[in-house]
Amino acid sequence: MSTIESAVLSALRDAKLPCAFAFRIAQENAWTPAEVGEEADRLGVRISRCQLGLFGYDVFRQKGIIQELGEVPGDVTVSLRAVDVDGQVPCEALWRIANEHGLPRVVIACAAETLELRVAPCQLGCF
Repeated sequence: MSTIESAVLSALRDAKLPCAFAFRIAQENAWTPAEVGEEADRLGVRISRCQLGLFGYDVFRQKGIIQELGEVPGDVTVSLRAVDVDGQVPCEALWRIANEHGLPRVVIACAAETLELRVAPCQLGCF
């Protein structure tokens, strides 16, 4: 068994790999998030609890926890539009924007949803 395989398997919760755990594994072992995601995929392990709230939440059979915002602050809109390529914004850019604005990642994902922007690609390769 490889080191990355062992790390992924040891981090499973309810037979799934939570997004935050995948990132912790990557950081602790100097792997990229994509490498961890590829290993999870190779093992047939699903990623859960996306840190942007897009998928992996089984509460009340929800896929994700994203909701449209009543209003997106102008400075957040400017930041999102700056990374918009044909209606798509990268997951990695949303994380950076959340840090820059001091907001939770899920709020930035909700802002993207409100602006009708699709999040892609995922840093773990989920989409």
